[in-house]
Amino acid sequence: MKELLFRRKAKFIQYLFATFLFIIDHFAQIGLFSLILGAIERGDTGYYKTVILITIGFIIYSPLNFLISRMLRIRYMRDTILDVRKQAFDKIIHMTFKQYSQKSKDVYISNLINDINTFENKFFLSLLNFLINAGMFVISLVILIVLDYKLAIGMLLFSAFLFLLAGFFTKKSTALEQEVSTANEQFTTEMSNTFQGLEILKLNHIEEKFKEKSLDTIGRLERKKFAANVFTDMQMKIVWILAFVASVAALIYLTYGFLGGMTLALGGLLFQLCTSISRYLINAFPMWNQMKASISIYNKIAEPEEETLSNLKGTKPFHFEKKIKVSNVNFYYDKKQILKNASFTIEKGRKYLIKGASGAGKSTLMNLLAMSIDDYSGVIEADGANYKELSEKSFHDKVAFIYQDVFLFEDTIQNNITLYKDIPMEQIQYAAKVCGLEAVIQDKKNGIHEMLTENGKNLSGGQRQRISIARAIAKNAEILFVDEGTSSLNEELGKEIEQVFLELDNTVIAISHRFYEGVTDKYDYVLEIKNGLIHTFPAKDYFDEVITC
Repeated sequence: MKELLFRRKAKFIQYLFATFLFIIDHFAQIGLFSLILGAIERGDTGYYKTVILITIGFIIYSPLNFLISRMLRIRYMRDTILDVRKQAFDKIIHMTFKQYSQKSKDVYISNLINDINTFENKFFLSLLNFLINAGMFVISLVILIVLDYKLAIGMLLFSAFLFLLAGFFTKKSTALEQEVSTANEQFTTEMSNTFQGLEILKLNHIEEKFKEKSLDTIGRLERKKFAANVFTDMQMKIVWILAFVASVAALIYLTYGFLGGMTLALGGLLFQLCTSISRYLINAFPMWNQMKASISIYNKIAEPEEETLSNLKGTKPFHFEKKIKVSNVNFYYDKKQILKNASFTIEKGRKYLIKGASGAGKSTLMNLLAMSIDDYSGVIEADGANYKELSEKSFHDKVAFIYQDVFLFEDTIQNNITLYKDIPMEQIQYAAKVCGLEAVIQDKKNGIHEMLTENGKNLSGGQRQRISIARAIAKNAEILFVDEGTSSLNEELGKEIEQVFLELDNTVIAISHRFYEGVTDKYDYVLEIKNGLIHTFPAKDYFDEVITC
């Protein structure tokens, strides 16, 4: 947090100066009030007129002071919040695949929107108020020490008591803000899931059921916000009551001072300083707790996490010249065993199709082979090197993934294939030719430099999928992981795309529920998962038996 605040030292100094302008304005008000009381007490018309002129000057000065202070603060706040957004986004972008996949993408969206908005709205408001009130407290206490040290000692003891009380509230404030953050993540995830499936919900007339579920999520989020706000208000009320008691005690003390000959102007000034100290503490301590809670949100969304995943410790480069060997691998999910003593071999250049009933563990098996899961027992080796000792970056540099949903961005066809990597044009053209993109590129006015619209909406589904395959070929990936790569295409296109997979020289590991006669049976092997056990069959024998049955 210090590094964030001090990143722009000059602007931070301006921010502190802008804060100090508030303090000047406040003490000018106190001094003006004392002057008015003194003018009343003296009964001097000339002196009173002078005080009126000073008051008019203050009325002109005060809004100008506020405007200058606000302009200096806003620039710094804007730039710092931009830094927070960049840090949060950078943290997500540079996560390893395994780290990123541990949470829903909607959680990250919630972090980038809800949590940053919370930080923006609460941290700087809390920081400003804390700095103002802490500054006013210190200055008021110093003036009070000069004017009446006994009263100053009493207010200092009272302040120490409130400081201890504020520390008691800090932990709870932080916990409540974190609960609000978690509730925001759950809300964003559930809303995203609901809207993604809204067409199905409407077609099946079950939108009301999901509406009730969504309202429950909204209600839970609002209850968390309400609890956090109530707790903050409760802190302020408790401090306010104690401050009121301190002000009454100060008034009683000053009453004895008036009896001893204290002037009205001095008494008024001392009373204002005492009540101000109490008021500053009312604002400062809850704001301190609010600021601490906001910092915990910042640390969550922007600070780099400790590298706790075991695969990040791997340093050996990934080499795949012969085979990947899986030996006696067991995997559990929530105490349920998904894979039992899995043992098989993936040979370089071969094509493997993973089959099994829904929920059998097909995606789990692919994730194990793709180094996305490492909490398994047993051994997976690539040319004799243990998976858990391999560098994840080295592995991902040599593999590629094709999913049912293709991600394309608003840029040229070339950049969508290369993903901004420096790949020779001959290799790009070869990739386009192998996956059947040549005709598509030739048909475009700007060829391979044709701009794609949002997510490739100016392409057909088959063309979009071919670009995702071209990425893998241009990357020269040694292993191609295909997860339902043709399920969103019609049968004719699906058959064409699967034929492309099978004609590649790369090793292919695929999951597919579809069977294309004359194509799917060209896989080399089928890995069938049944009751947690993995059985390996030559693809032709497997499909001949299935068709016969």
